[in-house]
Amino acid sequence: MGAVQVCLNGSRTAADGVQVPLTPQELARSAAEAVAAGATEAHAHPRAPCGRESLSARVVGPVVEALRGLAGVPVGVTTGAWAEPDPAARLERVRSWSVLPDFASVNWHEPGAEELAALLLARGVGVEAGIWSGTEGAARFAASPLGPRVLRVLAEVTDTGPATAEASAHALLTELGTAHGRPVLLHGEDGGAWPVLRLAGRLGLATRIGLEDTLFLPDGERALSNAGLVAAGLREHSAQRDQ
Repeated sequence: MGAVQVCLNGSRTAADGVQVPLTPQELARSAAEAVAAGATEAHAHPRAPCGRESLSARVVGPVVEALRGLAGVPVGVTTGAWAEPDPAARLERVRSWSVLPDFASVNWHEPGAEELAALLLARGVGVEAGIWSGTEGAARFAASPLGPRVLRVLAEVTDTGPATAEASAHALLTELGTAHGRPVLLHGEDGGAWPVLRLAGRLGLATRIGLEDTLFLPDGERALSNAGLVAAGLREHSAQRDQ
């Protein structure tokens, strides 16, 4: 499985460079370019006009519509607790969505993850089970009755050390075990982004790349766009598979 998802912006801000897309229109254009470069789906962190991440229907809806209209691939959004820390309020936000994404990532170590995932599934939204290394996410997911129903497992390696991220990824995959038989998308971040992407290629796992995960190309040059990162990611991923 060689799918590469583009992660468009994450928690990056304008301070990280003009290439980071923030508005619905910028996200859609960036996603369309990334799809032209080979991305098969797009993941975004919707922002309120002030720049803050938000799960409000008024913020999420326009982002999903813009991405769908221009990129033409499945669209996913975050439900991270940092965007709405109160679990009950987070459920209310998601319940109020009128424009539904194709999938949403739910971080299994966060409070209220099970209830949130159940709500998304009931609304027909695919769930990416975000399992972060260094958390109780894998253990909680292993015990979850919702495990077999998720769209995929998003194995997120939080170790940003270029020399250690691959070992952390192996440890996380071991923790996940059979992952309820669901597909696994493996990715790293910052200094760990490229080592973990190459490992995903060697293991035949889906991966993701984009400005959320790294601002730099494999050679250390500053990335100018999500499309540039996707093109480089596909080359690196394929090269590992072909070894």
